[in-house]
Amino acid sequence: MIGSLIFWPLAPACDVYFFERDFTMKKMICLTIGVLAMAVAGFSPVWAADDEVLIGISKIVAHPALDALEQGVQDGVKERFPKARFDLQNANGEMSTAASIAQKFKSQNVDIVVGIATPTAQALVNAIKDRPVLFCAVTDPEGAGLVASVEKGEKGVTGTSDMTPVKEQILLLNRIKPLTKLGHVYCSSEANAVALADIAREVCKDLGIEFVETTVTNSAEVKQAVQTIAPRVDGIYLSNDNTVFSALSAVTQVAMQHKIPVMSADPSSAETNEILAAWGFDYYKMGLVTGQLAADILEGADPVDIPTVFMTEPGDVDLLINLDVAQKLGLTVPGDILETANKVIETVSSRSGNRRPE
Repeated sequence: MIGSLIFWPLAPACDVYFFERDFTMKKMICLTIGVLAMAVAGFSPVWAADDEVLIGISKIVAHPALDALEQGVQDGVKERFPKARFDLQNANGEMSTAASIAQKFKSQNVDIVVGIATPTAQALVNAIKDRPVLFCAVTDPEGAGLVASVEKGEKGVTGTSDMTPVKEQILLLNRIKPLTKLGHVYCSSEANAVALADIAREVCKDLGIEFVETTVTNSAEVKQAVQTIAPRVDGIYLSNDNTVFSALSAVTQVAMQHKIPVMSADPSSAETNEILAAWGFDYYKMGLVTGQLAADILEGADPVDIPTVFMTEPGDVDLLINLDVAQKLGLTVPGDILETANKVIETVSSRSGNRRPE
């Protein structure tokens, strides 16, 4: 319409022309303001199922649990947006790289971003203010500064938490191997790991178990840290710690050399390492739920109205017991624990004294 008005004859109807032009411009301004208001309120338009939405996903490091989360997010989105595209980024354990990825997503035309684990989620929330940010598998969203309360989202921010049952995990290990001293290795720069170390410290205090802790700043330091505490403890507890999990084979190598069991919060990585017991979330399912949240937002849901999602159903949690490791350590796993295990790793030679109930 504007194009036709430009070539409108100006002679006898110039007053009508200027009236129409002014009226049209006012309509355009009102429309623009309306669109901007919607963008500010919801951060993104409502997408149709056949739209090729672009999702940016940043994870702090590659290991089985985070890889499962990443796949789950993609599958959760594709349930309703089958043409969705994904920009998958890995910070390789470096906080500076996580910040660079956040800036990359900020400059790109991504429609929504997902931060897998606390450091990458923090980097995304700090950098991106004009589109939705989802955190995935963040242990303490409040403590990490992502939301003021887990009871609701923030402007453009919500997600899922993997707050793990620390007390129950330690009690389980204590039943298999009575503990007087429990070792714990964690990354001092991961807010989630620090929060869980605080909880584990208090749990051990309540149970009368000495808590022997050491910290690392990167995965290269993990083996030496475990070597420092292994001779002094009866077992090692590993919480949700991406830095430590990325060097899990080093932990189990040292632990087995000293004949001490390891209790882990990550069943995924425990399947390929000599972990006695692992009790934690099905991270693929958690990723799936996060992807479904992303789809909700793409369909128009406001992140402010979405509280942090905690995985509380029995089917969301897995318990793995490795009877091969138990045999090597001379331990017997109580039958009731084996009955509740989702996965038991055993070979014919390991079944003596540690038979899974039929």
